Amino acid sequence: MLLIKSEPYHGYHPVVAPHNGTLQWLTMALLKLSPGESYTGETQGQEQVFVLMEGQFAMTVGRETFRGKRASVFTERATAVYLPPHTVYDVQNTGAEVMEAAVAGTPATDAYAPFIVTPDMVAVRRVGQKNWARTVQDIVVNNVSHPVSRIVVGETLNDAGNWSGYPPHKHDHYVPGVEAQMEELYHFRVLPKQGFGTQLHYRKDLDEFHAYVVRDGDTFMIPNGYHPVVAAGGYQLYYLWMMAGERDRVLMPHEDADHVWVKEER
Repeated sequence: MLLIKSEPYHGYHPVVAPHNGTLQWLTMALLKLSPGESYTGETQGQEQVFVLMEGQFAMTVGRETFRGKRASVFTERATAVYLPPHTVYDVQNTGAEVMEAAVAGTPATDAYAPFIVTPDMVAVRRVGQKNWARTVQDIVVNNVSHPVSRIVVGETLNDAGNWSGYPPHKHDHYVPGVEAQMEELYHFRVLPKQGFGTQLHYRKDLDEFHAYVVRDGDTFMIPNGYHPVVAAGGYQLYYLWMMAGERDRVLMPHEDADHVWVKEER
């Protein structure tokens, strides 16, 4: 099953663990702390990206301390911290409200320096047109000057009723100059919370097509295939996305030839 349903949690909550049987390169956890509460973690053999979703934090890594705050994923850009393998970090909720963050990870060996991505460093772009226009926010993509081994992290905001990941694309084969081979993982939030979206997943080589209802807090694993998303009418849809693969760290999706014609319409 590719869809992981949301469940209540507090503290550090693994959502996609290593060796999960579906994804080889990606893991994800959520971290929720009450005011004044702290958590100490260790990246082990992964490089990780800590992405603040809401609240306020201070993170100590060695002799450095990184700080950030965010009211909501729907109203403000992210603050994130890149963490290299075999790094101990301490996170404290320094605000008056609950702090929540996501931690994306992938196996890595290079010991690059930790760094912070502040909201002004996030690259924001409007992608698509008509009812498949959406806002994409690059957190750790090509917008950072610091070295990174493998991981790619960003966010997408769908307007109510709009599509994203459209025209449908995939990135499950290595074809130089045409398509990169990258796993992907989505973590969803919905506004208002009782809303929903639809995650599609299909493979033309196997003649398989599936549709999943996604709600606030759900997570979707994408080892292969085309994977467009649509928000329900009246509900804004957000998803944190993370990607990693064995080869080059490059975004090179391959769009479904049956649907690329929509890009020519105005």
